[in-house]
Amino acid sequence: MKTMRVLQALGPIDAKNISRDPLLRWLVFYPLLLAGLIRWGAPLLTIRLMVQFQFDLTPYYPLLMSFVLLMTPMLAGMVIGFLLLDQRDDQTLTALQVTPLTLNGYMVYRLSLPILLSLVVTLLIFPLAGLVEISLASLLLAALSAAPLAPFYALTLAAFAANKVQGFALTKALGVLLIPPLMAYFVPPPWQWVFGLVPLYWPVKIFWLLYADTPGYVFYVVIGLLYQLLLLFLLLRRFNKTMSPSH
Repeated sequence: MKTMRVLQALGPIDAKNISRDPLLRWLVFYPLLLAGLIRWGAPLLTIRLMVQFQFDLTPYYPLLMSFVLLMTPMLAGMVIGFLLLDQRDDQTLTALQVTPLTLNGYMVYRLSLPILLSLVVTLLIFPLAGLVEISLASLLLAALSAAPLAPFYALTLAAFAANKVQGFALTKALGVLLIPPLMAYFVPPPWQWVFGLVPLYWPVKIFWLLYADTPGYVFYVVIGLLYQLLLLFLLLRRFNKTMSPSH
């Protein structure tokens, strides 16, 4: 009930702030545009590559869908991260520390919201993109494994960016994290562990195993979630330091 009260109190404020910011509005609708681009663009590109270069793109459709799996929590996290930066700049977070809603309670709401958004949006846009067929149970598990990346991005922005300008620059830098896990698609399994240092690797590896109906995905689910929780704990500590009066 307390969580619902927080949602009822802060949800409309968040929606209003997002609607006022052109960047945040763009980030909200980007997953839908991405799904549409893949759904209609990938088949056309496949035909063109086959005609001109006799290259079949079809076996790499799971790789393209991995990009969808990673982009959704990334964008959800960036939206929440920018909201955190805004509310830190206008002293909203400082004011919360003297209200019945504690900073910890606020952060529970802030970090659970992008997880929920990422999960729901992934379940919606994956069928819309429609390049690969995967069972609902497998898609749900893959989406759940990727969802903690949303608060990872949100906390990274809030913990390391001093303002929205730095936050925008940091989002560009964080885009580099998409490259290593997708490169792992072309690397034999024993060497893929190197890419496990990047938290984005674990969700895509789980997706590949589920799509291929390969056993052993439970191991990757457990390791991936534990690693993501560790990173979230470290980022939350860093964020709390930025909120301390002595910082």
